[in-house]
Amino acid sequence: MALSTTSINKDDAMSRMMDYGQPLGSIMQVAYVVDDLEKAAQHWVDALGIGPWIIMPHFPAEDMHYRGTPTDIDLSIALAYSGSMCFELIFQHNEVPSVYREDGAPTREGRFHHWAIATERFDDVMAKHKTLGHAVAFDGKVVPVGGLRFAYIDAMPHLGGMIEVIESGPPVEELFAGVKQVADNWDGKTVVIRP
Repeated sequence: MALSTTSINKDDAMSRMMDYGQPLGSIMQVAYVVDDLEKAAQHWVDALGIGPWIIMPHFPAEDMHYRGTPTDIDLSIALAYSGSMCFELIFQHNEVPSVYREDGAPTREGRFHHWAIATERFDDVMAKHKTLGHAVAFDGKVVPVGGLRFAYIDAMPHLGGMIEVIESGPPVEELFAGVKQVADNWDGKTVVIRP
């Protein structure tokens, strides 16, 4: 029996190696929700040797929606690399409903949340998810990268996590490549960097 090779990111996948070491359209990030960024970063350094963690406090995004309703979620994130894979830790400051709080768990420490895929065909990928019946759980525009878009696709029922679709462009590639460069030159001791 032949397996289908058609995928949602078929036209992106393997088309170009990004400056941060992953092919466009492939999984380029794995993300976890935590209760304390600095404590979590220390655990990741100690247990897995992944660091340093670049903390981006109160990560600026705009035009955000949680399941179709405007939201003012306040997040801080931390990014680090192991090889060419980016890892993200996410901390939510405020108590608004969000994709990070809807699991009902009393603690979110270290809970897997999503995979991220960067694409230059954002609208096409979103349309494909819509045809598959995948709901958009969270979306918006990222200010530090010129308002390029992101969207979280709810794949919890089928995959046990969400899929973040990131609209790729030079500012996005530069951001992730910069974080990877810091990791490539890591002294193995520094846990957290605040730009």
